[in-house]
Amino acid sequence: MGGYVLAIDQGTTSSRAIVFDGKQKVVGSGQKEFTQHFPQSGWVEHDPEEIWDSVVWSVKAALKKAGLAASDISAIGITNQRETVVVWERESGRPIHNAIVWQDRRTASYCEKLKKQDLEKTFTRKTGLLLDPYFSGTKLSWMLSNVKGARARAAHGHLCFGTIDTFLIWRLTGGKSHVTDATNASRTLMYNIASNAWDDELLDILRVPKAMLPDVLDCAADFGVTEKGLFGAEIPILGVAGDQQAATIGQACFEPGMMKSTYGTGCFALLNTGTDMVRSKNRLLTTIAYRLDGETTYALEGSIFIAGAAVQWLRDGLKVIKAAPDTGDLAAKADPTQNVYLVPAFTGLGAPHWDPDARAAIYGMTRNTGPAEFARAALEAVCYQTRDLLDAMHKDWKANGKETVLRVDGGMVASDWTMQRLSDILDAPVDRPTILETTALGAAWLAGQRAGVWPDRKGFAKSWARDTRFEPKMDEKTRAVKIKGWKDAVRRTLSAG
Repeated sequence: MGGYVLAIDQGTTSSRAIVFDGKQKVVGSGQKEFTQHFPQSGWVEHDPEEIWDSVVWSVKAALKKAGLAASDISAIGITNQRETVVVWERESGRPIHNAIVWQDRRTASYCEKLKKQDLEKTFTRKTGLLLDPYFSGTKLSWMLSNVKGARARAAHGHLCFGTIDTFLIWRLTGGKSHVTDATNASRTLMYNIASNAWDDELLDILRVPKAMLPDVLDCAADFGVTEKGLFGAEIPILGVAGDQQAATIGQACFEPGMMKSTYGTGCFALLNTGTDMVRSKNRLLTTIAYRLDGETTYALEGSIFIAGAAVQWLRDGLKVIKAAPDTGDLAAKADPTQNVYLVPAFTGLGAPHWDPDARAAIYGMTRNTGPAEFARAALEAVCYQTRDLLDAMHKDWKANGKETVLRVDGGMVASDWTMQRLSDILDAPVDRPTILETTALGAAWLAGQRAGVWPDRKGFAKSWARDTRFEPKMDEKTRAVKIKGWKDAVRRTLSAG
């Protein structure tokens, strides 16, 4: 069959399908954007039906571009936007509400209520997460409380909960598989990452009936088979991982101490800590990097809510650019004497601050400030936030006596200007791989090696290749001034500041 593997990459703003051949090369792809819904300030929703339609369309487009039939595909791997919640009827498959997106902040007050009950330590000890609206559990609890009759129907087994992977697998298999993988489960606030099981105590606190939860499998496992009528042939689904874990796998970060940072809608840095569940003292998350053959590998994670989304804001909100790739060229024209800072807390601030009530702000503007300075500020904000994450990770990880290796991926890394500035702000080399589709590649590898048509871990790691290494060029004095200005801007933006 040529070792062809199809990756479904269901992201925050679009769905993509990518066909890889037996040498892990892209031979066809399809992509479709879908609508972002903002019912109230800080609320973000997606229509699950529109997501489903965009996935089916993208798969068919990818197969057509590759010149392949469904029968040529050995396996499907799925990667998805994490923490986004869907609830649907078990009988009909119809969603009972729009999907509540990971960026959504509507449960901030509920999280504060749980914190005041001194429950955050319980959640962190069991899940490795903090009590923040980012995670799935409080979103699910909100939906059960606010959709008429939902909690009673869920308790009787009439409703299904899932993150996007689970919803897609349910639809792809015609309702035969209600499953997820360990990485997506680990982001729900309901899954005990030490015992690898749904946690009854946490479910009771959140008032979530266990009957609605999916079975949790390894990242490479038998998740079901697509219905023949969808694409023309049955295709086994053999790999699943949340997008950031899939990127970690796609970057072949299989050894403890290896690190990747993905720049998409948000920015997410994961540091492989092996079988050690490192408890962060610097407000990072402890999470599951992947689970293969029953063995769990853990990671430290730092989550930045706004990265590429700030560029979208420049394009769609301010209309100072026509297309995202224009940002780097515009930033390069910015006045070097102006230090303009954008703190992109459009939906609060993530790690290491975890301030859901903070809101975006711009500092340092003068009468000469214009589109070029806004563009530079938006891109530099990503660099500063990454520096904050790396500083926190080094504090947690250096106790283990190991240094990190940084590999980058995601849409923003195509910009040489942005990657050079990232290296400058970090004062460290940044490695960009030859294959930028690392999230899809990670999902494809999980499925391909499970199907026996792709190499094992060692073979896959050997195939990783670097395209460019960016070395820091900024002088220390300039870097120190810029970082000091950033820290001051963040301090002024924090809701308690």
